[in-house]
Amino acid sequence: MRLALSLGRRGQGNAAPNPAVGCVIVKDGRIVGRGWTQPGGRPHAETEALAQAGVAAQGATVYVTLEPCSHHGNTPPCADALIAAKVMRVVIALRDSDPRVDGAGIARLQKAGIAVETGICADEAQNDLSGFLLKVEQGRPLVTLKLASSFDGRIATGTGESQWITGPEARRFVHAMRARHDAVMVGGGTARQDDPSLTVRGMGATHQPARVVVSRRLDLPLLGNLARTAKDFPVLLCHSRDADPMMQNTWRDIGAQLLPCAARGSQLDPQDVLQQLGAHGLTRVFCEGGSALAAALIEADLVDRLVGFTAGVAIGAEGLPNIGALGLGKLSDAARFDLQRVRQIGPDICHEWSRAL
Repeated sequence: MRLALSLGRRGQGNAAPNPAVGCVIVKDGRIVGRGWTQPGGRPHAETEALAQAGVAAQGATVYVTLEPCSHHGNTPPCADALIAAKVMRVVIALRDSDPRVDGAGIARLQKAGIAVETGICADEAQNDLSGFLLKVEQGRPLVTLKLASSFDGRIATGTGESQWITGPEARRFVHAMRARHDAVMVGGGTARQDDPSLTVRGMGATHQPARVVVSRRLDLPLLGNLARTAKDFPVLLCHSRDADPMMQNTWRDIGAQLLPCAARGSQLDPQDVLQQLGAHGLTRVFCEGGSALAAALIEADLVDRLVGFTAGVAIGAEGLPNIGALGLGKLSDAARFDLQRVRQIGPDICHEWSRAL
């Protein structure tokens, strides 16, 4: 099952809106088929593994990280494919909470006389598939908030200089993290200040995530990197419904996709932003700030994972903090995260956290 999980991770970032599933088929102690969800969400992992196994699948044991689908979509049900292949046993890490499945795949296999075992490495599968599950259960994608800052928590000097606080090794690591998400998201202030491209670079030929900018007024540079490449790689702009119609039309002509969102005060409602992104099919979003967007997501309790890159440099109180004002009066009201991992990357420290349970 752990091999199936590792295969499934190969689909992270390019399987949306489907889950990134892994599958391994074993017969007589030998692996005869392996598969994972292919780009765009199909073919599914089971289909890939069965194609590799061929006739050897008959009488075999199948290890799959998520309950095989039982409904007809763009492809026939994977449960039916396993039945047709005459496998003997199916071991499933996690039951699929999608209402179209939710136990129906297991029931179909059992009705056909196939032995089914569930719950093997369920916690690992839950972690790997959390983006898909959040979209099914809450209508929003998983949010990973990445913050690269100085030792004293600043992302820029008082004059706005920010390139580069962390070293090249950390920046390369961030590109690898981008590639495992469906989208990279920033606020409008970051888009104006840094003119980012938000693409994956230095990784060879790889999946390019969608670029998301959260900008209430759509007052974004029309000659910047995002505008120049909007027809090459997807750009999604989250804006208020009363944003300047001329800017909306201009960005559409450039090639961007516009997602009108509800406003809350002077900002967009982060909950509605994520609902719109979920409706667009995104399951995993990698947010790279800036400070106002980071604060809005934390305040709304929408950050599922937190990744910090800390450099051994001090900027001082006049620098820009990595998280904007949260209006906290009591420490007990502060968002808490559980530490998962700490590692050194080049001269910097990377610390990864998850939502506190």
